[in-house]
Amino acid sequence: MSFIRLIAISLFLTTPPAFAARLPPPAGQVDTQTEADQIAIGTDRDDRMTVAVQVAGRGPYRFLVDTGSERTVISRDLAHRLRLVDGRNVTVHSVIGSSGVRTVDIPSLMIGSRPFAVVGAPALEASHIGADGMLGIDSLRKQQVLFDFKSGTMSVTPAQVRIEPIDGDVIVVSARSRRGRLIFTEARLNGQKVVIIVDTGSQVTIGNLTLQRKLQRKRLLTSSQPVTLHSVTGETMIADMAKIDDLDVGGFQLKELPVAFADAYIFKQLDLADKPTLLLGMNALRAFDRVSIDFAARKVRFVLPGTSSNETESRTRLAAR
Repeated sequence: MSFIRLIAISLFLTTPPAFAARLPPPAGQVDTQTEADQIAIGTDRDDRMTVAVQVAGRGPYRFLVDTGSERTVISRDLAHRLRLVDGRNVTVHSVIGSSGVRTVDIPSLMIGSRPFAVVGAPALEASHIGADGMLGIDSLRKQQVLFDFKSGTMSVTPAQVRIEPIDGDVIVVSARSRRGRLIFTEARLNGQKVVIIVDTGSQVTIGNLTLQRKLQRKRLLTSSQPVTLHSVTGETMIADMAKIDDLDVGGFQLKELPVAFADAYIFKQLDLADKPTLLLGMNALRAFDRVSIDFAARKVRFVLPGTSSNETESRTRLAAR
């Protein structure tokens, strides 16, 4: 049986959540409201994006970038070493299920030159996260984030700042917000209309059972194999991995895309269990030169492979990872 690690969590509280708040720029530093920060992107063992951040004035530490997570998360070990102040206990809802966890308050989290304070960050095991922490939507909701897979950088720009047009042929899709995540419907999988959630924290693309059943009835699924999915809270579940012949996103086609089909908790959580839905993971996103997410304007832009500067090879076909 294959093993795949998943990252995607959200957080529900009995009281309104305290989201990350932007702090004033440090003295002597250029005001980041007028320019973009460009941050080097690394990868973890599961091919997810990581960036270096400063926590409470120390670091750098390696955090995953997770557009499928509502909340920024820190590892328990790092929180202990930095002696961060404990917050209240909360319930964390992952892709697979839910569990109670302790939170901590992060006085300052620096992404490039942008400092944030994070109140009530869930503290999870580093071995389950696969990093020192992860950046969720609460740290990015007022930003425009550009993932440049060619140059290996992530650019972060305040939402109110106008940015230059993205180089290359671009597909622009309008999204709507659901529990902080951006979802859109301008996609078809093997001809079947699907709801898409962009999830940079997941190694693999995940489909719900409603989509799987529709494709099976139309005999559009190839043979599948069982895989084990792992969440940041340490839970596991079995999924069926199959290759999808054709995923059309705004007119661009991804071929032979591996998709794990599962009765994942997140689909119920987002009220999408009865609608054919995909969490678009890193195995799909890396087929594009760049992906830009504007959380404030609710726009997602995909730069087609081979159309931006200095591209030497077109990547129009995905192979199983």
